[in-house]
This record gives sequence, C-alpha cells and structure tokens, in this order.
Amino acid sequence: MPPRSPLPSRFGLDAAWLRTADGASRAPVPAAQLPAAHAAPDPDQAAPANPAAATKPAWETMREWLVARVGMHLDVDAFIADGRFVYETGAPVRAGDRYTPNTFVWFHRDLAAEAEVPGELSIVHRDDRLIVIDKPAFLSTIPRGKHVLQSVVVRLRHELGLPELTPMHRLDRVTSGLLVLTTERRWRGAYQSMFQRRGEVRKTYHAVAQLNPALTFPLTVENHLAKQRGTHQAEVVPGAQINARSTIEFERALTAAESAGIGYEAQGLPGELAAQPPVLGRYRLTPHTGRTHQLRMHMWGAGIPITGDPLYPTDLGIEVDDFSTPLQLLASEIAFTDPVSGVERSFTSELNLPLRP
Repeated sequence: MPPRSPLPSRFGLDAAWLRTADGASRAPVPAAQLPAAHAAPDPDQAAPANPAAATKPAWETMREWLVARVGMHLDVDAFIADGRFVYETGAPVRAGDRYTPNTFVWFHRDLAAEAEVPGELSIVHRDDRLIVIDKPAFLSTIPRGKHVLQSVVVRLRHELGLPELTPMHRLDRVTSGLLVLTTERRWRGAYQSMFQRRGEVRKTYHAVAQLNPALTFPLTVENHLAKQRGTHQAEVVPGAQINARSTIEFERALTAAESAGIGYEAQGLPGELAAQPPVLGRYRLTPHTGRTHQLRMHMWGAGIPITGDPLYPTDLGIEVDDFSTPLQLLASEIAFTDPVSGVERSFTSELNLPLRP
C-alpha cells in the first residue's frame, strides 16, 4: 500500500499513484490507477537478464521514467509543466529530477466527458456509520471504465463531503434500489465481513416479467453460474457444484396501465409467449447467494426474463448511454444485525415498480 496521498480527492476521486522500482524489480502500473483502456502491460516489467544490471536504473531522470510508464496515456511534459505530478511531500516533480528508486508519485487523471445519468440518487437512511441510498438505474456503484463521475461513490463523496464513503456491496449498473455504504474507513471491516458471510444479510428484490402459466410458485432455481472477464453475459456451467440459488414468488399481474411502455419489444421470450400480447406480473425474488447477474440469469432460466433486460436472454447491443428503458429489477429490502451495535436493521426502498425512464 502507498503512503497517504499528498493530493486531496477531486470530484470524490482519489489521486492515482505510481512507484519507481526498488532496484531489483520493476512493478507494473496498478491497473486500478489507470482507465481500463489504458491498462497496458509495462514494457519494462521483466527483470534484466544480467543481475548486476538491476542495480543500475534504466532512467537518468524522473521525467524519463514517467514517459516510459505513462507516456502512452498522457502528456508527461504538460503534466510536469503544470505541477500535476507530485512526490509524497507534495513537492512537484521537475523534468530534471534525478531518478530515485522506491519513490511514489501522485497525480489526478484527466476525465472524459460523461453523459449525465437521469434519476434521483436519494438517501433512505443516514447515521454516523451508514448511509443507505436508492440507486437509480444506469448509475454505476463504483467508478469504472466509462463511468467515473457518473457513479454512486464519486457523486456522493463529492456531494456529502465524505471522502472515505465506500459501498459494502454492489448493484449492477442497470439495477435500481437499495445500496448500503459506510461513511468512514474505520467502519469498513465490520460491515464488509458481514456482507461476505452467507446468510447474515437478508435481501429481497422485486421484478417485472412476463406471466408464464406453466410455472408453479414458489420456485427455486439453483445451478453453477460463472462470468468470464471481458464478457457481457454470465453462463450456466452444467455439472459443476451449485454456487447460485434463488427463490422466485409470484405476487400479482400488472394492470394494462402499469404494463404500458416498459421493456424491449424483442426480448427473446419463449415462442408461445412471444406470440401473445404481453401480460406482465410482479415477482418477489430472494437471492440465497450473490453471484454476478444471478437473479437475471435465474429469471431467464425459469422462462420469465426480467422486462427491460438488455443482456438476457439476448445481448441487444444497447448503447451504454441509452437510458430509455430501465431494467425492471429493484433491490427493495435489506435487513441484518448491525455488527457494531448488535441492533436489528432493516431498510425498504422508496422506489416502486414498474420503473419509468
């Protein structure tokens, strides 16, 4: 871990950091410190063939090292001229500074323009340790890829003046509803451990999906789900040990007025259902595990894919900044025994299905 950053957060984002090699090895740039598109391999990562060469730095100046490390991603000379690279002391990096091993350098990245995500980010509960919010659809939980400023963490850190605000769990970008965050670093461990232990946090979701008279409820779906890095969709792994389990309950049919204008027309419903006018229902979903896209996969697997799902059963190729069709999946309830106070806590979303753009 690096020392504490000499730069304050900007727009709720911590400064990125780099470290010069220790003389015996040259570590790659941490991928988390650069935009995803910039996570290129370090051309000088491999140890030199001659051990004696490890004691001789490959660069004479800090500028040369910075050009080698991040020159493909940003204008090093412009950053140096503007004093945007700083050392642990806060002093700016100068072009002629001698290269020094084991030296940390901090900087703030330039951020690309982002489309503003519609919808209100409302606070359901706030105390000294926790903030519980209703996340609107399309807003990322954490800064990632093309969604940096338009993320829960960055927006709330900036708006509330809480630089250590951290989510204790995640919601898919297209999922709406309850998200629990801790206000300070000192509370993270207790709550993160609780969320990681199976069965200690009770979550309830609600969803809108097509009615399927062939199904009997309550229905339990269980299988092995896996999602490969770089792919959009998760997949079922036949024969593998079960790692995902959900209970689906039918609550009621939606009225014609409630059903109007939601979802995608070509969602790949079973043939006998797709041939009929859509009749939608409201379902109560209880996840007993927490795999990526679990509820979306299990609803599809049951023959009732969630209305407005851009990925399941078919990847519709919806543009990332298309906010016209919310996924009809809501994280509606969450309950647990507070690991700090021992008090039972429960929270209910103030949003309602069906969700409208």
